[in-house]
Amino acid sequence: MSLVDRPLYLDRIEPFIDAPVVKVLTGMRRSGKSRLLELTAGLIRGRGVPAERILHLNFDSLEWSHLRTAKALDSYIASELPADGQRYVLLDEIQEVDEWERLVNSLTVDGRTDLYITGSNSRLLSGELATYIAGRYISIDVWPLSFREYLDFTATYSNRETSRTDEEFTRFLRYGGFPGVHILPFEESDARALVTDIYRSTLVRDVLTRHAIRDADMFERVATFALDNVGNPFSARRVAAYLKSQRRAIRHETVLNYLSALAEAFVIARVPRYDLRGRALLATDEKHYAGDHGLVHALFGYSDQRLPGVLENIVWSELRRRGYQVTVGKVGPAEVDFVATRRDETLYVQVAATIAASAATRQREYAPLAAIPDNHPKYVVTLDPLAGDRTGGIIHQRIPDFLLADTY
Repeated sequence: MSLVDRPLYLDRIEPFIDAPVVKVLTGMRRSGKSRLLELTAGLIRGRGVPAERILHLNFDSLEWSHLRTAKALDSYIASELPADGQRYVLLDEIQEVDEWERLVNSLTVDGRTDLYITGSNSRLLSGELATYIAGRYISIDVWPLSFREYLDFTATYSNRETSRTDEEFTRFLRYGGFPGVHILPFEESDARALVTDIYRSTLVRDVLTRHAIRDADMFERVATFALDNVGNPFSARRVAAYLKSQRRAIRHETVLNYLSALAEAFVIARVPRYDLRGRALLATDEKHYAGDHGLVHALFGYSDQRLPGVLENIVWSELRRRGYQVTVGKVGPAEVDFVATRRDETLYVQVAATIAASAATRQREYAPLAAIPDNHPKYVVTLDPLAGDRTGGIIHQRIPDFLLADTY
């Protein structure tokens, strides 16, 4: 099967080929990290490197289960690659190897191993490994497909006409961005089943087992609550109160630990609120978004009630994918969905399904942006077919067009 380039990531990886730093790719399971390593190996071969100097192992595969200790893997690498000269080692889901941190350190100190590793936990670079390779790594977050990447996948793997952007966005909205969903011509029910399997295997392998969580039922209830409330502010205390009302008592500290574990596995992400007038982060009522919006539809099915939160989720993911740090803005009593910053850039984004329903709806979305006293770009993005106007410096744009824009 042919591989579809993902230039957003390959363009970041390629300058570091042969550089004396560990290339670390982290992201949710099935987000495409393994394929990226395959594409990276292709880039290396394209530089004239013989195949016998390149070793790529995926520890999700039982084929390599006998190498899941640092010592066994180190011996295998030594036996498979030339004893002299530069060598290239690509290790997928490295956290499955016992004492893998020591192995990474050993491979970096020999001075002739160009090393690439992936993992499904955001804390891959914390603790012992951070001490070993401090200042000698680059980290790249790998996300499920963006809308633009989804169109590329669809053009490659399906026989559908992809020029109908609205139809394709509807499909992307309902199916999500996990690459495996778009390689085969799945019906929606099959796609939902596949994404549900990704979700449940992630919970078991990357959360329940890793964190030795004993009450799997309570943990899944917390996870379900979080994914059922994407785009809605809530606190650990609120989750605990809700579960108590369902006759499921849990301490809010435990809820907080569960939410942190879900975030480490990229199932959800916390988005703090930021007071734009006081220029300070707020400690209460964070929002949470799914690592991929397809999780929401897989678990709960499509509904108009969840549409606003899912649209926010898609826009938030796009901003993060492009390297923006994102917070929820507070302007007095009003809220700006996203304040996105990247180096010296700032932009503000309001997300809504439509503002065409009434003048009051339009005012609700525009007023918080108009109250911000600076000249950074301000967007209201919707599904309205006639979007495209600019009022008082605020740009009204269709969500698919916003996602496909080269710059903001």
